[in-house]
Amino acid sequence: MRFRMGRDCGPEGFPGALFAMDFGGGRGWSKGWSWGGDWGDGGGRGRRGRGRMFTGDQLRLLLLRLIADEPRHGYDLIRAIEELSHGAYAPSPGVVYPTLTMLQDMDLIEETKSKSARKVFTATEEGEAHLKEHAEEVDGLLERLKEAGSDNRKAGGAPIKRSVASLLSALWHRVTREDADEDVMHKIAAILDEAAQKIERLT
Repeated sequence: MRFRMGRDCGPEGFPGALFAMDFGGGRGWSKGWSWGGDWGDGGGRGRRGRGRMFTGDQLRLLLLRLIADEPRHGYDLIRAIEELSHGAYAPSPGVVYPTLTMLQDMDLIEETKSKSARKVFTATEEGEAHLKEHAEEVDGLLERLKEAGSDNRKAGGAPIKRSVASLLSALWHRVTREDADEDVMHKIAAILDEAAQKIERLT
């Protein structure tokens, strides 16, 4: 037994609301359900869909601003951006570390002594001056992260997205098995109904 794609929702019989919350519409429908679509900045997770969240120049400015706020290493920067966007965006290490090297080559940041084994960077005087010259643009980048975070919270945030993704994956693998008869479908429906009722009763 296999589900067909409905017109106004995902696989037929599933509420379109789940997919409107950014869990569906991605690639790979012929092989299963997909969510998240084409995210990223060429090396990270970003707003879904059309192109990069930040250009290379914009990401350099954003990292420089975060380093100017306080000394940070690469993982700190990835985590800080993900927190600012409430999980909606996080650049990958493959993007962040080359960008840090470029900022060093431009004399905008420098490595500082740290008890940690990781390289910790601070902004140089040139870096601080560069930020002042581009203050308006930096504010716009931070606002973009804030907006992405707002959109992500409306969709339930990262924990809800992960949970729904796991649910959809489990459903897909179970209902497409050869032994998925009507009895199994009724049991699955009962589990889903019970979960829905518990969520509705939450205060």
